Amino acid sequence: MGIFGNKRRGTDASLPKSDRGMGHFDDYGFDLRARNKNITIVLAGSDPYQDELRAIAESAASADSGDGKMETAISPRSIEQERTDEAIVVRLFTGRRVSGPVGSVPRGLESVVDETLRRLDDTVGKARIPVRIVRKSGVYRVELLIGAVR
Repeated sequence: MGIFGNKRRGTDASLPKSDRGMGHFDDYGFDLRARNKNITIVLAGSDPYQDELRAIAESAASADSGDGKMETAISPRSIEQERTDEAIVVRLFTGRRVSGPVGSVPRGLESVVDETLRRLDDTVGKARIPVRIVRKSGVYRVELLIGAVR
């Protein structure tokens, strides 16, 4: 362990321990690209949005003809939001509609998501990160598949 080996740096202590999200800054290179295709970020603050996540997960599971592909619908942060260091709120684009908020990017990983969105907008033309909704212990969580868009 190095001098700055504290992995809990930047966590939001106002959220319950089970809802603080997950991701490690060490998973990214100097250019803030994921080191491999399996890197994910679990959103923080998803507990209040369990009904919305349940509805999205059920509609994705019941869609027979659709590909079930979900992506983020994150609006760029304004100068005011950047100045006050507000959390990046995440909504989901399910192909038909944009959902309500489903969580936020965990503290300390905002720069990774911002850079990924900028890179996607420059290369692909649409700034959307693929996501997966998982259910663990009866609670829905959203995983950003950051490594899939390296």
